[in-house]
Amino acid sequence: MKFMKLGSRPDTFFTAESVRTVSSEISSDLVIQVKGTQYLLHKFPLLSKCLRLQRLCSEIYHETSQHQVIQLPDFPGGVEAFELCAKFCYGITITLSAYNIVAAQCAAEYLQMTEDVEKGNLIYKLEVFFNSCILHGWRDSIVTLQSTKAFPLWCEDLGITSRCIESIASKVSTHPSKVSLSHSHSRRVSDMSCNGTESQWHKPMAKGWWAEDMAELGIDLYWRTMIAIKSGGKIPSDLIGEALQIYASRWLLNISRKVKANRGRTSESDSDSADDVSSKHRLLLETIVSLLPSEKGAVSCSFLLKLLKAANILSASSSSKMELARRVALQLEEARVSDLLIRSLSCSTDTVYDVDIVLVILEQFMLQGQSPPTSPPRSKLGFERRRSRSAENIDFEFQESRRSSSASHSSKLKVAKIIDGYLQEIARDRNLPLSKFIAVAETIPDFSRLDHDDLYRAIDIYLKAHPDLNKSERKKLCRILDCKKLSVEACMHAAQNEKLPLRLVVQVLFFEQARAATAGGKVADLPSNIKALLAAHNIDPSRPPGTLSTSTSIRADDQWSVSGLKSPKSRTSTLRMKLAEDDDLDEHDMNTDGMGRHSKFKAFCALPRGPKKMFSKLLSINRSDSEKN
Repeated sequence: MKFMKLGSRPDTFFTAESVRTVSSEISSDLVIQVKGTQYLLHKFPLLSKCLRLQRLCSEIYHETSQHQVIQLPDFPGGVEAFELCAKFCYGITITLSAYNIVAAQCAAEYLQMTEDVEKGNLIYKLEVFFNSCILHGWRDSIVTLQSTKAFPLWCEDLGITSRCIESIASKVSTHPSKVSLSHSHSRRVSDMSCNGTESQWHKPMAKGWWAEDMAELGIDLYWRTMIAIKSGGKIPSDLIGEALQIYASRWLLNISRKVKANRGRTSESDSDSADDVSSKHRLLLETIVSLLPSEKGAVSCSFLLKLLKAANILSASSSSKMELARRVALQLEEARVSDLLIRSLSCSTDTVYDVDIVLVILEQFMLQGQSPPTSPPRSKLGFERRRSRSAENIDFEFQESRRSSSASHSSKLKVAKIIDGYLQEIARDRNLPLSKFIAVAETIPDFSRLDHDDLYRAIDIYLKAHPDLNKSERKKLCRILDCKKLSVEACMHAAQNEKLPLRLVVQVLFFEQARAATAGGKVADLPSNIKALLAAHNIDPSRPPGTLSTSTSIRADDQWSVSGLKSPKSRTSTLRMKLAEDDDLDEHDMNTDGMGRHSKFKAFCALPRGPKKMFSKLLSINRSDSEKN
């Protein structure tokens, strides 16, 4: 880093009985008090360079006292800055650098050490050093800008802050080979090789070489500097996003632990201090959100979700949360399930995770990507016209829209997989309401789920974690499942899952048999134990169940995903009858209430209530009814 030395005399300042003075053959005649420290000095060297001291001495009348006393209670920079200026007046050697130049400039301005008082005064020398050295160096500019936070008003009035920001912004947009980097910056330029030795420090730097140094700035100065960099328009949005990520990791790391530690304090003073810390972090996070580039992909979805988690912990403004949710929705297909697991800190709910914010993200995601027309506009006439340039442009725009639509569809397929994984995680929460689980599952359109295996796993986990669900709640939960989209393995599991409603197990086996018949008339996909049950009742599983029909109507309350499948009239009617009477069978232990119904269900009611045996007996009754007809 650059430095400048002024003066040639040795340092003769010393402390005697808590008073700072300078060794001289001439007795002191001036007492100056600076923030509790008293100085015994001489008028001539000081008044010859400091216009303010001249005026103060002329205003103070003293006859009896040998020393004239001057009070400087609001001196900027304190005793260190005052002593720097005093030594300059005495011609004693002082060293100036980026670490003390701001304090020296403020002190010199306070004492009015201008050219009007004496040529080559301190203000002039400091200004030359600041413009020719400090602003030309990268690290010097950063350190100087950091030190301005101790004297914000002075630095604003003197233009120190704005000039440092402009210098940094211009260097960021310049190739690093043309920027004067101090040797201290080599800690970021150089890397440690595998054997522990340092590699050549002139190794080519990354494009975002400036981000780590800027991360040392306070949030106010950082915001102003980033605004200046962005307004230049020369830095790509991804580098801006990378810099913001580095800054967030520098200041928001382990924020949840800090907030929990602060909330655990009991005394009133500690509580106030904790609130101050949370307020500072909240301001920092909201400022980072305001600096996020508008371009999609400038920051990763994982980083946005981490900011959203921090916003939840710090109780950030709703506008910041909504902005983060909107940005997450733009690139939700990049998310991981672990990133979406945002802890709930609300006092109004006992759920482990904040499902509401995920629902907001999903709603924002589904608002995107309106489907374009499936074909380009055609002429109303029946014959081909000569293609004009405008027609070619229309076709080009159509192709572009089709590509964007395809990308949107692809992203929805990815998001469906992510959300099904998310459902499996939140399903373990015993306090998660059924309505929220269903709301998340139903946000994904049906075409986005190519299969329902992951959704089935989530439902199975939820049923295990919530054994107290009544029958209607289990039916409501399972309505979101499409049996036709279950794999063979999932069907095998579902057929033996006694937590599922009976009607769903019936559908699983029915569709599996229909699928096997459509594939080739063989039910080789059914589990061996189920095929054994069917064979025990003289039912040939290899025989097709009949032609399929979509004309069968099922009442609204029993609407399950059965559209597009058909069965013979007798089999369909029996299936509908069993589904309609399922509630009565379960709630009244299958008690009979009439001869006709008793004769129909005598064998069925005698069997255990396991789904496998229920279905095998159901098929047996169905077959016997068909033979009678």
